[in-house]
Amino acid sequence: MYSEWAKDEIHIDGLEIFAHHGVYPEETRDGQNFYVNGVLYLDTHGAGGTDALAHTVDYGEVCHFVDGWMKENTCLLLEAVAEKLSAAILLRYTSISALDLEIVKPNAPIGLPFQGVSVKVHRGWHRVYLGIGSNMGNRETYMENGLKALESHPMIVMGRASEWIVTKAYGGVEQEDFLNGVLEIETLLGPEALLEVLHEIEAAAGRERTVHWGPRTLDLDILFYDKLCYESEDLIIPHPDLENREFVLKPLCTIAPFLRHPATGKTMQALLGDLG
Repeated sequence: MYSEWAKDEIHIDGLEIFAHHGVYPEETRDGQNFYVNGVLYLDTHGAGGTDALAHTVDYGEVCHFVDGWMKENTCLLLEAVAEKLSAAILLRYTSISALDLEIVKPNAPIGLPFQGVSVKVHRGWHRVYLGIGSNMGNRETYMENGLKALESHPMIVMGRASEWIVTKAYGGVEQEDFLNGVLEIETLLGPEALLEVLHEIEAAAGRERTVHWGPRTLDLDILFYDKLCYESEDLIIPHPDLENREFVLKPLCTIAPFLRHPATGKTMQALLGDLG
């Protein structure tokens, strides 16, 4: 799964598979040949040192897995084949941190001379830190249910979790104290897709976005996503103003004190110390 050191590569080139994918009915009915090219990123130090297959991924087994998946499933678009197959591989073989996957369609119905069309994607595991909090009703129940919803998501694997701490509300709105914590997860979801999942979990808990910094049944925030600095209309990573929020830094320091802020380079322990 996620590893900053998983930079070694195993290449699979030109794996030929007869399968039934395509927009046109005759493609899904009659089938055609596809070629799959892949680069598997993992750490091969253990296998190189021990000469043991158990410390790497069996590329022959991966090839048979890809062949079986391609034959057992049907997609209209190459984009869908690449997206779904890459997720299936990463979920099946946890030693693979990331992969490049190319699906080549040499006999696409184009009606012009060509050598082939293909879709290539890069997908992998990402380490994410989430803030979790609640200050309405049974706070513990809301947070535990949120935790269970994350655990049940097929694209999320739970990591470390801080203890819950009680803190005063942040932002100047008069309200009940919060119960706060921090979660570490690994996920195949991109930042925006992960945000959608978090909003769905909040909505299931009855979260209403009526007052900025107001009370909430469940609050889930993306604090860090790998070492990404990212901004869109709906999302900013790392979470803005994080360095001023003791209710985030204190629980975060219990599970990742030496995690560095990608913009400032300061550790979470140092940021917490700066608050005095």
